[in-house]
Amino acid sequence: MDQKKFDVVVLGGGPGGYPAAIRAAQHGKSVALIEEKDLGGTCLNRGCIPSKALIAGSEFLARLNHAAQFGVQISTKDFDYEKLAHHKDGVVEKMKTGLEGLIATNKITVFRGRGQLVSPQEIKVIGQDSALIRADKIIVATGSEPRNISAFPFDYERIHDSTSLLALKTLPKSIIIIGGGVIGCEFASLYANLGVQVTILELLPRILSTEAEEVSQALTRSFIKKGIRVEVGVKVQKITRHDQGIVVDVEGNKQFEAECCLVAVGRSLNTSNIGLEKAGVLVLDNGMVSVNDYMETSVKGIYAVGDIASKWWLAHVATHQGLIAADHACGKTAKMHYNAIPSVIFTHPEIGSVGLSLEEAKKRGFKAKIGAFPFQALGKSQAILEPEGFAQIVIDETTGQVLGAQVVGYEASTLISEMTLAITNELTVECLSNTIHAHPTIGEVWGEAAMMAEGFPLSLPRPRTSQSKK
Repeated sequence: MDQKKFDVVVLGGGPGGYPAAIRAAQHGKSVALIEEKDLGGTCLNRGCIPSKALIAGSEFLARLNHAAQFGVQISTKDFDYEKLAHHKDGVVEKMKTGLEGLIATNKITVFRGRGQLVSPQEIKVIGQDSALIRADKIIVATGSEPRNISAFPFDYERIHDSTSLLALKTLPKSIIIIGGGVIGCEFASLYANLGVQVTILELLPRILSTEAEEVSQALTRSFIKKGIRVEVGVKVQKITRHDQGIVVDVEGNKQFEAECCLVAVGRSLNTSNIGLEKAGVLVLDNGMVSVNDYMETSVKGIYAVGDIASKWWLAHVATHQGLIAADHACGKTAKMHYNAIPSVIFTHPEIGSVGLSLEEAKKRGFKAKIGAFPFQALGKSQAILEPEGFAQIVIDETTGQVLGAQVVGYEASTLISEMTLAITNELTVECLSNTIHAHPTIGEVWGEAAMMAEGFPLSLPRPRTSQSKK
């Protein structure tokens, strides 16, 4: 087996791994990147990018269905899902080609195979490029995979995980989605826009339980209006497959039938069988790797980033962690902060959130209140027929500091960036209300929400009582 030596070795080529490799190479280090499957990881190949390509098509179709309101007569009966699926595959291939070129440009050596730590400074690669690699610093970025529940294992024909569902070239007529979290809700929105009969079965009292309650309620109302059946507080007992589809049994002797189902009840961390124990790296009971603010593990010189090292299972968090780890590994000053992590859910309507919800802020002892503004009061929203949703800002009533923000509606994924910047830089609500927002735009919603929080609204009647929730 060949033996190689590098300054930095990165195990895993996903959104946490390849940015770490690029940053280390930019610091002038010799870098190896080990990847068993496809460069880009889950996000590029089996998650973020392919799903957003499909969602873009479904939202375009939804817009076309309202074309008559703009005076445009058009038929959407000839929709071809197979072509949309090919578009999705083309986007992924284009992005992969670009990434491979970027890695080559940075003179990063790629090893194709499964990497396992055999000591604190050695990794064995088994696969297409078998080798024993020695490194001064190691960054582990192995990510996660869809969780397989033993009670209803995937068959990838009728019972799907998110990966196999994305690979379909034909649309089902009906689908049951088990799990009302981010993945479940995004697929529910996607399929509903494409005319599929959708049912969501969620164990907890509400969908999107990690989001602010107002956000969860708004999406639930929107889903029901679109014809999505939302069942919460239900426990799935078993899934039975038959020739025409599946039957889902839940507690209380209730059954739900559909052509297929998606099981979206979490992900499993890829921390087993990669040699962490041989290197002496501390792995917690929940499978996560213990790291400090520099993303360094219990073993000096070994770092961990992404899903395996954070409660934030988001590609952009993994990327930033990768940059922090690479900088620190190369002797630069870098530290990870989590006070302003933006989260985006690509449902229809979109959802964006950052910082604290009102409930979380109060639990932490802040004298918090919100300023909220509806999209339907924006001229741009009315003009483009996107009046659904709202934006709200959570502030400290004593200091005016912006603590959090949530937005549900058109282009929420873009809108949340302004509030992420505000929280990162510890701005006050006055900073937002004094910022001139272009008119007519959707972005005006933040200025309006800020003025609502201050008690001096411009485009709505002044409230008689405080906006604070008792």
